[in-house]
Amino acid sequence: MSTSKNKAVEKAPTTPEPLAATQPNAAKPSGYADFLLEVKTQIRQRQLQALRVVNNEMLALYWWLGENISQRQATLGWGKAVVENLARDLQAEFPGRNGFSARNIWNMLNFFRDYADKPKLQPLVAEISWAKNLLIMARCKDDLEREFYLRATARFGWSKNVLQHQLDNHSYRQYLLGQTNFDAAVPESIKAQAMLAIKDHYTFDFVGLAEQHSERELELSLVANLRSFLAEMGGAFTFVGNQFKLESDGRDYFIDLLLFHRRLRCLVAIELKIGEFKPEHKGQIEFYLDQLDQHHRMEGENPPIGIVICRSKTRTMVEYALRTMTRPLGIATYTVTPQLPANFQGELPSPEQIAERLAGWALESDGFEGEGV
Repeated sequence: MSTSKNKAVEKAPTTPEPLAATQPNAAKPSGYADFLLEVKTQIRQRQLQALRVVNNEMLALYWWLGENISQRQATLGWGKAVVENLARDLQAEFPGRNGFSARNIWNMLNFFRDYADKPKLQPLVAEISWAKNLLIMARCKDDLEREFYLRATARFGWSKNVLQHQLDNHSYRQYLLGQTNFDAAVPESIKAQAMLAIKDHYTFDFVGLAEQHSERELELSLVANLRSFLAEMGGAFTFVGNQFKLESDGRDYFIDLLLFHRRLRCLVAIELKIGEFKPEHKGQIEFYLDQLDQHHRMEGENPPIGIVICRSKTRTMVEYALRTMTRPLGIATYTVTPQLPANFQGELPSPEQIAERLAGWALESDGFEGEGV
């Protein structure tokens, strides 16, 4: 018997073959770029659809709860104390859920009561978030005004802050009072949308300018505060450039601001005037629109639209100026403070006319996905 110890020969552990590293610059197969774009589009669309489903289900729950509390108060004589009791019991069952406070349950009850007899508005409230619904409920008591903000929020994808801004600046009145020639100058297919794309007055209180300022100072301040500027314009606008250069017969011309409206599918030329609107302003912007239409409009786009934003205007003079204008044009005013102009007391269209405009807006084809809920 041998006393020597046999030393076990240790085998080094085998490591698996490493996977082939993906090289950043590796050649991609034909059609890969298009496929990647399609995948990204699908991801964004499905994420948006998921958010909408969640939002719809939450609003359906809130409606159901408001409806059932209301019914039991009417038939069983339940008093106000049921809201406090329900809030306490639900928060105990679902800790950490903020949606079942007594205040929010009261909101659910008011949500049902406000819209229970308004079948036209019921589908619209499901298109925006609960927080935005509460803002509109609190600030708007007129049904047509509510319809305007419900539709605009869903259509333009307004965030809560943008919606608050639009409410603070009375956008409902400003859109309906807008002076344009769109009835005669824009295609029928986008007429209703165009009518609600330009305001009568813009509040540029974010620019930080004194009352006395130059057109150049105003232009540069709007560009420096681009996010706020586009929000005040109302949604669906993108920025193309400022001092946009046009060439004609060897001479250069410059548009103050050039935007693109995603829903209208058209360029929007903006001219800034620090004084009162004058008829000759019409000729200047009409020339710009001609040049944009002939040399810059791309296939599939609608004819460009012009907006002259001036410090003040005489409404009668504007009406006369627009009568002979063949290109789509709107004339608006602005302030650099939250105070509305003294003449901002124009007569709103009749309820029937407002309803007709909103109905036309709703019937238009929907080619743009906004922020959604």
